[in-house]
Amino acid sequence: MKTFLVPLSPEEEKECLARIESGEREAREDLILHNMRLVAHVVKKYAGSREDPEDLISIGTIGLLKAVGSFRADYGSRFATYAIRCIDNELLMYFRSRKKLRSEVSLFEPIGTDKEGNQIELVDVLEYQGKNAAEELYRQEQIRRIRENIGSALDEREAFIIRKRYGLTGEEEWTQRRIAAELGISRSYVSRIEKRALEKLKKIVEE
Repeated sequence: MKTFLVPLSPEEEKECLARIESGEREAREDLILHNMRLVAHVVKKYAGSREDPEDLISIGTIGLLKAVGSFRADYGSRFATYAIRCIDNELLMYFRSRKKLRSEVSLFEPIGTDKEGNQIELVDVLEYQGKNAAEELYRQEQIRRIRENIGSALDEREAFIIRKRYGLTGEEEWTQRRIAAELGISRSYVSRIEKRALEKLKKIVEE
């Protein structure tokens, strides 16, 4: 895919949104261009659909344009998070209209509740916290690929260590010492196995 402009910093985004509210057309174009990276990253989620990526970029861009036109600063979220929702919705509507949506998982799939009982959606983990949402989306895609391939890429002991070390089973992350005690091996041996397993997984996410 083509190279896109880097995302705006929080301060630049705030200034750009203020300029848009004042009716400045150039600011609107700036916000669109600096967020095209979001479109590309959301489109990656549909890589198995056999659709032309450039066509999906065009459709996703429609969602981005809708986001720019409807976003308000008082929504309580970063523009990137809101834009991802609009982009993904536009793509989902496209696939549904063509009846080609299979097992795609929406970014807004409920994944649990918080301590107050509020529903948490997948996109909530993309909320800006010192990183741009596009890069966080890419990280989540890497995690998804690891989850799907960990059983085939690693042997049983390697998979156990990685799942426990990084909390992939939804539990707390284990220390190497705790894993060593569980498996009856030394901590240094756990470290070597973990390093070897991570090298295997690295090849998966770089494919």
